[in-house]
Amino acid sequence: MKQVAARNGVNGSAVAGYKRVLQQVLENRPSGTRGRLAEALGKNRSFISQITNPSYSVPIPAKHIERIFEICHFLPAEKSSFSSAYARAHPRRASGGSGDGARWREVVLRVPDFPSARKNKHLDELLKDTVQHVIHLIGDR
Repeated sequence: MKQVAARNGVNGSAVAGYKRVLQQVLENRPSGTRGRLAEALGKNRSFISQITNPSYSVPIPAKHIERIFEICHFLPAEKSSFSSAYARAHPRRASGGSGDGARWREVVLRVPDFPSARKNKHLDELLKDTVQHVIHLIGDR
């Protein structure tokens, strides 16, 4: 496994570095976050175990990074630490963005403000998930 990583220009100890950051983030999130992450990525829980365990040399695919940030609700410092470690582990990867040449823009929506913080959060997550699914469908064309 290490030979494959070396051939692909991946630094195994640096992979473990960003996985440690992700592991710490997940330890500070509510139970069920790993399950939601697996569902959002369209993967099974064993995949999540492999990409979050520093002992495994399986790198996290770049296409999943933004989704991981969203589902795990990375704080700015956590995101910065993870991104720096990811860049060290994958030096051949183009810096910044999704790596697929796509440009992103932010869209602001006006939605009802529910009296319940729980409902507001649920609506926010639903909208983000919907947009991610649309982007995924467009990418599969």
